[in-house]
Amino acid sequence: MKLPLAHIKVLDLTRVRAGPTAVRQLADWGADVIKIEQPGDSGGTLGGARHGPDFQNLHRNKRSLSLNLKSDQGKEIFFRLVTDADVVVENYRPDVKFRLGIDYEKVKAVNPTVVYASISGFGQDGPYGHLPGFDQVAQGMGGLMSITGLPGQGPVRAGIPVADLSAGLYTALGILTALIGRQHSGTGQWVKASLLEAQIAMLDFQAERWLLDEEVAPQAGNNHPTGIPTGVFATSDGHINIAATGAAIYERFCKAMQRSDWLTDERFSSPQARSKNRDAMNAEIETITVGRSSKAWIETFNDAGVPAGYIYSINEVFDDPQVQHLQMASPVHHPKLGDISLVAQPVKLSEAPFRIRSATPELGEHTDEVLRAIGYSDDDIDKFRLDEVV
Repeated sequence: MKLPLAHIKVLDLTRVRAGPTAVRQLADWGADVIKIEQPGDSGGTLGGARHGPDFQNLHRNKRSLSLNLKSDQGKEIFFRLVTDADVVVENYRPDVKFRLGIDYEKVKAVNPTVVYASISGFGQDGPYGHLPGFDQVAQGMGGLMSITGLPGQGPVRAGIPVADLSAGLYTALGILTALIGRQHSGTGQWVKASLLEAQIAMLDFQAERWLLDEEVAPQAGNNHPTGIPTGVFATSDGHINIAATGAAIYERFCKAMQRSDWLTDERFSSPQARSKNRDAMNAEIETITVGRSSKAWIETFNDAGVPAGYIYSINEVFDDPQVQHLQMASPVHHPKLGDISLVAQPVKLSEAPFRIRSATPELGEHTDEVLRAIGYSDDDIDKFRLDEVV
């Protein structure tokens, strides 16, 4: 089946996580992605061990071309590839692409229709534009660490590289938006994103609480900042999440807990009262939830129409029958690692079922194939290797 992005050719200059995350979205939906890597970089272009889980998950469905962009011949090959490329993606420090001579203006001069995407730590210019970016730094400067963790604990990083991942996802959205716009304008454009901007955008309503009401959100631990009671509660064999926010759900929750008195108790009868007396309410809830197992409570709340769920370790996530039904572990055969599974796309398209078409390539695995396709002979390729161009 022809995938929706099969007509799109992408030159992937990205490294580490944010950039590869963006390109993975394009590759997974069929784009012909040529991953350009430095010859000899067997470690995986700063993305961990090449055969490790991180690198394998980020670079599936791509082809690998080893190419020395610091050489004149390497740049010549790159610009020949640019002539019919739809997208170029890079996440170097902002000045590197200019030093290499592969910045947007130079690429645009060769192909005015190209969509050129850049991801940086703090933006392409400005007071911090020249600084390198790192996920945890962006989490801190973007405000996330100030609202993560238990009250009074001090700043806590999120358990995933949320700034990297969100920057990559926003960039993929920007690329697709630019490609749609190109259908009307006939020209490409420069798409720019940064870890800092993405992290601030991910604050969403917490950021808007400040912008609109000048309210600085505090750390709230496992408690939802506004929906009460919502949080983590101990059971006889672990913990569960309960989200009983909103009048109708709260009423069902009280009945499921066999505490209809909470509907009239002045401490808990209104959202404002529950907010004021959150700790007291949570304590009363937990004296009840510890009396039964997580499974028993989940079944009770599900039957009552109250949102609740298990709190899984990572291995338990993939054992869950709903996760297995959603096929979030996608199989692929790797020539060296054998049959493995990678994290699937969370989006499903009715006419293009998701699958991983090819495992992450070895360094330069498709070099000859790519070079032949743009007109180089086997003798040319042999000379390129002799000159350490590829």
